[in-house]
Amino acid sequence: MDFSLSHEHEMMRKTVHGFAEKEIKPSAAWRDEKEEFSREIFNKMAGLGLTGILWPEELGGAGGDYLAYIIALEEISRVDASLGATLGVHISLCSWPIYTFGTAEQKHKFLRPLAEGQLLGAFSLTETSAGSDVANIQTSAVLQGDHYVLNGRKIFVTNADAAEVYVVFASTDRVKKAGGISAFILEKGMPGFSFGKKEKKMGIRSSAACDLIFEDCPVPRENLLGREGEGFKIAMSVLDVGRNSVAAQALGIAQGAFEEALSHAKAREQFSRPIGNFQAISFMLADMATKIEAARLLTYRTAYLADRGLPCGKESSMSKLFASDIAMEVTVNALQIFGGYGYIRDYPVERFMRDAKITQIYEGTSEIQRLVIARHLLQ
Repeated sequence: MDFSLSHEHEMMRKTVHGFAEKEIKPSAAWRDEKEEFSREIFNKMAGLGLTGILWPEELGGAGGDYLAYIIALEEISRVDASLGATLGVHISLCSWPIYTFGTAEQKHKFLRPLAEGQLLGAFSLTETSAGSDVANIQTSAVLQGDHYVLNGRKIFVTNADAAEVYVVFASTDRVKKAGGISAFILEKGMPGFSFGKKEKKMGIRSSAACDLIFEDCPVPRENLLGREGEGFKIAMSVLDVGRNSVAAQALGIAQGAFEEALSHAKAREQFSRPIGNFQAISFMLADMATKIEAARLLTYRTAYLADRGLPCGKESSMSKLFASDIAMEVTVNALQIFGGYGYIRDYPVERFMRDAKITQIYEGTSEIQRLVIARHLLQ
């Protein structure tokens, strides 16, 4: 059993770490305050090969493995969880299903420009009546000749109006419930496809999010992803692996908050000595570091299984559940170490705490993760 990273993975981490410090971190607080997504930074990420890190070179990708992707997400989220979320959705939720279930034509038309960063991807599953209860999707898709007609509304769509390609789920047969859900690839600008309100979020504020609205939206038959009725299976298989990307985001948030707290504990003096010398603070730091490392091991192990094509649904849910809970705990404690300073926006731990919360909610709440894990254990 070898827990060390390969030379290639270590070099990749060093490269992304340096990029994040130089290109992302300086403007992260400003973009959060303005709630502004930066396409310029996304383009620079594409230039580094991050937008197609998982895909083969012949499809415009960098030819990396899943662990490389997880490490990259961790390093980006360490300074800016919003961009971590943007990249995670772009790769795990949009590009991944096209790569796994798409036709050769769909891969050429959509996956290549997504991998190269020419296009930004999004994923649209959630509705007002279909959050954890995915089978209750109300958006409909009716086949009419050579195209489907979509009607409905999707909510909480990450990347939303900033994206150009969308993997959208709709019911093609309501009687079959989950078995009647199908997946489609949509493009920005299609007739009948528009955007609703932009969400004012607590965290990941510089990541775009808004509703998608479909009003008699015609979608070419060749844009059906997989076969009709396979949508639920596609969504669940994507989430099985994709949840580990949220674990990586949570891990990065926790690491970033810990580093800020550790630095502050060394520099901030009270009663004529650094506050890190007080047992209450030093023990808090020790617990934070230990739990972050445990979350990292769970997250990397899931990536190890994914890279070998081994089942990892249970492990993916475990990594998301644990890492997101640790991110919330660590960021709260980091803010506590900063005291009153941590409560104001001049210091990044306030932003880290707001960003951490969403990792316990999206791509399946912590309660859903426990349900998934329990089902694996009891089957």
